[in-house]
Amino acid sequence: MRLGVDVGGTFTDLLLHDDVTKKTYQAKTPSTPEDQSIGVANGVKLICEKAGIAPKDISLILHGTTVATNAVLENKGSRVGLLVTEGFEYTLHLAKSWTPGPLFGWIVMDKPDPLASLSDTRGIPERMNARGEVVRALDIERATRLIDDLCSSGIEALTISLMHSYANAAHEQALANIVRERFPEIPVSVSSDILPEFREYDRAITTVMNDYVRPIMKRYLGRIENRLKDDGVTARLHIVRSDGGLMSAQAASERPVHTVLSGPAGGVTSTVMVSRRTGIGKLLAFDMGGTSTDVSVILDGEPTISRSTEVGAFPAKVPTLDVRSVGAGGGSIAEVSELTKSLRVGPRSAGARPGPVSYGRGGTEPAVSDANVVLGYLPPVLLGGDMTLDVEGARKAVGKIGEALGLSPEDAAQGIIDIANEVMLGALRVITVQRGLDPRDFGIVGFGGAGPLHANAMAELLGCYPVVIPANPGVLSALGFLESEFKNEFVQTFIRSTSALDPNDIWNRFGQLEEKARHWLDEEEVPEADRTLKYSLDLRYEQQGFEVAIDIDRHVIAGRGDLAPVFEAFHATHERLYGVRFHVPVELVALRVIATGATLPVEEAAAAAASGGDTGALIETRPSYFKGRWIDTPNYDRSRLAVGEKVAGPAIIRQYDTTTVLLPDHYAEVDRHGNLLIWPNSKGN
Repeated sequence: MRLGVDVGGTFTDLLLHDDVTKKTYQAKTPSTPEDQSIGVANGVKLICEKAGIAPKDISLILHGTTVATNAVLENKGSRVGLLVTEGFEYTLHLAKSWTPGPLFGWIVMDKPDPLASLSDTRGIPERMNARGEVVRALDIERATRLIDDLCSSGIEALTISLMHSYANAAHEQALANIVRERFPEIPVSVSSDILPEFREYDRAITTVMNDYVRPIMKRYLGRIENRLKDDGVTARLHIVRSDGGLMSAQAASERPVHTVLSGPAGGVTSTVMVSRRTGIGKLLAFDMGGTSTDVSVILDGEPTISRSTEVGAFPAKVPTLDVRSVGAGGGSIAEVSELTKSLRVGPRSAGARPGPVSYGRGGTEPAVSDANVVLGYLPPVLLGGDMTLDVEGARKAVGKIGEALGLSPEDAAQGIIDIANEVMLGALRVITVQRGLDPRDFGIVGFGGAGPLHANAMAELLGCYPVVIPANPGVLSALGFLESEFKNEFVQTFIRSTSALDPNDIWNRFGQLEEKARHWLDEEEVPEADRTLKYSLDLRYEQQGFEVAIDIDRHVIAGRGDLAPVFEAFHATHERLYGVRFHVPVELVALRVIATGATLPVEEAAAAAASGGDTGALIETRPSYFKGRWIDTPNYDRSRLAVGEKVAGPAIIRQYDTTTVLLPDHYAEVDRHGNLLIWPNSKGN
């Protein structure tokens, strides 16, 4: 019995899978922003009741969390002390240069305060060079005095980030030992452990961010484990990483910076599974929740991995799934500007409390969900009868928008939907058109609580078909957590020209990284048969500022000899990505070993095939607003739609965790995996 838990801004989604019966159970419960662990515990109780099991029957819990992200975005992290090489105390303030173009010359940058203040920064007398050679010996006596001064000042965590420690970590480890001996209660992060790579600012800010959220994450994980234990849960808790992998709760409390994009990772992982099962190699992941919408690209059945991301105004150089987020969701608030009298939607959100007006929890400002209610897209009752919507309240709230614009409530609601769609369209264009990808070559997977409501409209705007609505779209991120694998990266910066490179230097260093990877797999208790190690090199042309990661084929690894095939693969990859191949020396930047531990796939019981007769899926016919007029629209129960069955649009397809809107001039068909595939009538057989 494996449980996936996804905490969103409005709802906490849970999906429980029984590996024996192949059944899944779903639950959605309101999130509790004041303490997310309360909502998680409430959700676990609810889903156990639905499945008819005791909490102790759960064998594994996989949890995606936004605790680290929110702490940075809301500037509510811990007070961090920072030790740097003497003379580099302003590293976080200098950050990275950015030169705006001529059209941006009038912009005044609102530069945020660093995550570690200058008053909590100390310069340590020492220096390494880029080859790892000691230029200035570490002054232990003076360093100890500086540590005593800083650690006695009230800091909650300490970061150590010295110059070129990626090449030689001896000085960082010596300082860490002093702190652990004299101030064992203060958590310490060293940059040579968190990010042993060159680029001084990236290494420093990533390690500081780890400490900035570390005490908060530790408290949160402690609370959630205690609540679950009190409720009788004995299962081990795992946290989802930003790159879609898994890590233990203990590892997450030590390295929370690897969870900064934990939430969206599950949806992308599930989209990859949808791609592989349906055979649709190119898909756009469209995850619309209550607060935001996350989009990503799947190419050839694989997600796009980025080596860095941004959390608010700060970069974090950690492996992440390449996800774009915009502040448009079901809870995004619609308002009319007093100055321009124009309608705008988001990024302000009604959140979980009070939520949209239709939720009846005290919300007074109309949101996107209220517009869907007014248009007849959302039924009066949700969550299998557990939640009744205030239809009249939503109509009055949206009607006020209409009065300000001289529109009927229906047209005002349609305007709210159209603007929200345009905001989300912008994010989809960034990951496709602006990267040279034609969205018409892709299908789109709609999921999240509100994704299926808007996915057909997004496909109509972009021309990307089919629209794929999975069997459990409202809790798809939680399902993705169940399909995630254990994952971690081990990297070493090693900058050398490849023209006179001794392959033995590479394989010896790979051996050291492999040892670390195997030790980590042991800590995560991954069985030997489920382990996989992947090797790659970060390469660039000499004088380039950015590198390309090239995987090493198994036969090259087995031979542990000539690396010429890897360098040739770099030329080909560079030409594919950027359209040019240079005839200049190739430079090695870093070595990587990626350790993975496979987990059991989620295998659901096969859906029944259509018999050709009436499956009884029609619930009722209700009026819905399409193309400027009310149309009597059939509402179907998705659980009664059989494999192969077709539904003509317009239609509303309901299920426990979400509602799908099928637009006019479209049809939906249930494939053999239980997905709804939506096509325009013009592409029908």
